[in-house]
Amino acid sequence: MKIDVIIPTYKPDDKLEKNLRMLRRQTLRPDRILLVNTEEDYFHSKEFYKLPQGEIIHIKKKDFDHGGTRNMAAARCDGDIILLLTQDAIPADRYMIENLVRPFTEDEDICAAYGRQMADYKDNPVEAYTRIFNYPKTSRIKSREDLPTLGIKTFFCSNVCAAYRKSVYDELGGFPLHTIFNEDMIYASRLIEAGKKIAYVADARVWHWHNYTAWQQLTRNFDLAVSQVDAGGLFLKVRSESEGIRMVKQTLLYFIRKGKWGYLPHIILQNAAKYIGYKLGLNYRKLPRPLILKISLNPGYWDRSP
Repeated sequence: MKIDVIIPTYKPDDKLEKNLRMLRRQTLRPDRILLVNTEEDYFHSKEFYKLPQGEIIHIKKKDFDHGGTRNMAAARCDGDIILLLTQDAIPADRYMIENLVRPFTEDEDICAAYGRQMADYKDNPVEAYTRIFNYPKTSRIKSREDLPTLGIKTFFCSNVCAAYRKSVYDELGGFPLHTIFNEDMIYASRLIEAGKKIAYVADARVWHWHNYTAWQQLTRNFDLAVSQVDAGGLFLKVRSESEGIRMVKQTLLYFIRKGKWGYLPHIILQNAAKYIGYKLGLNYRKLPRPLILKISLNPGYWDRSP
């Protein structure tokens, strides 16, 4: 299969260079690597120029759109598989691409696959544990039949590290345009509605985590909920909050059993912020615009909204 990699970049740092260095070492090399860079002045990766199959497109910040920008890049690709990465997702080994695309050869109904995101326990133990909750060590295939048991996690998918069957991606029109966030899960929900399958590939591993403040968690979850409300469809029909509650309970129990009581206030504060942001986002149409602009992670999105 021919594989094209797409990486949106914005003020890239050394993580992008590590990302590209690991792409160069993959057992299954991509046929093309396309970087879509926002604001040309900030691009400085030397590693990119060691990749003969690489190409850079520069766009203005005002033109960036979570779905539309990726669609624009995908339209320039002719591979059988398009592989999406973020600039700060670093492949953990040489087999990431090989493992991620394997499900496409095993079942023609598998039209999306996403990898396992890991965090450094020494840097952020809470994030490392929650990563294990959302990205377990066991792979699985998800389909419409899983909706009653998995709920919203049926179409959980992340463009931090995800691959898509290009022919079906084109048939379904790609990622949604003008979405504030969450273009990957919205597209994945369309795949599930169309009777296709999504693979979670635990062996396709990347290092990726953030040390967000409580306020940043609130703003991210506000935008997440806004995206779900606007997308409609399955997002309004399946359970979602119960998964978050289960994760909080398991995380608290884990650190209590470890005797690490000092982490409990941090866990409670972070998840309270997530919950508040999510509930506000679900009801954003009732909120005054000044408040929306204050708590949204992407205030520029609202400038383009009707």
